[in-house]
Amino acid sequence: MKNPILIACSHGTSNAQGAAEVNALRDEIAALRPGLDVRESYVDVQQPDLVDVVAALPEDEPSVVVPLLLSVGYHVKVDIARAVKSRPGTLAAAPLGPDPRLAALLDQRLREAGVTDRDAIVLAAAGSSNPNAAISVEELTEQLRALRPNRIVPAYGASARPSVPDAVAMLRTEASGGAGAGESAGAVDDGGRVVIASYLLAPGYFHDQLAKAGADLVTEPLLPSPVVAEIALERFDAALAKLPA
Repeated sequence: MKNPILIACSHGTSNAQGAAEVNALRDEIAALRPGLDVRESYVDVQQPDLVDVVAALPEDEPSVVVPLLLSVGYHVKVDIARAVKSRPGTLAAAPLGPDPRLAALLDQRLREAGVTDRDAIVLAAAGSSNPNAAISVEELTEQLRALRPNRIVPAYGASARPSVPDAVAMLRTEASGGAGAGESAGAVDDGGRVVIASYLLAPGYFHDQLAKAGADLVTEPLLPSPVVAEIALERFDAALAKLPA
C-alpha cells in the first residue's frame, strides 16, 4: 500500500482566531506523524472544499477523511459520506468525540476558569438535526460527570433541544428553588453560578453566541491542546485498518 493521505476536514469559520487554531491543529497532526501527507479541507465557509480536495487526489493513493468535528451530524453523515463515496480507496474516520480525553480537557478548561463544585454547568455543543449527535453529546456529558460532582446539563446552539439559553434559564430556576431535574444528575448548590462549558473546538459563530446566553461564565473552547491531534491520528489509524491491503 502506498503512503495514505490524511484529509483533515473541519467545518470552516470566518473567525480569524478560530481558523488559525484549526490550522495549528493540522500542523500538530503532521508533527506527530512525520512524513504523513495531511491535507486541508472544509465542508462550509472556507476553501478548499472537501469534494474538490477528494477529486484532486492521486488515483492510486489511499486516503482517510478525518472529521475535525466533535460528533456525528449532517456534515459527517452527508457531506463527508458523499465525498468519500465519490472516490474508491477513500474512507471516513469517526469524529473526534465522544472521548474521555475530551471530557478531561473540558474539566481542565473548567478548572482554568475557576469553576467550583457549587456551580451548575451547561455543556454547550453546536447541535445537529441528526439524533446520533445528541447521543454523542450525552455520552460526553456522562464522561464529564464522572470527573466532576456538579449539576451538568447538555444543551445545543442549533437544531437540538434544549437550547443553551433555555438550559441556563432552567438552572437559574433550580437555583432559586424552582422545579429541578432530579437528583441523579447532581444538585444545584444555592449561591453557585451557572457556567457554560464550551464543547467547541475553536472560537467562531457558535462560541460567540454563548456569551449571549445569560450565564455567569463561559469557558474557552477546546483548542489549543495536543490531545485533539492525538485523537485525530487515532481516528485515522482506526479507519486505515479497514482499508483492503
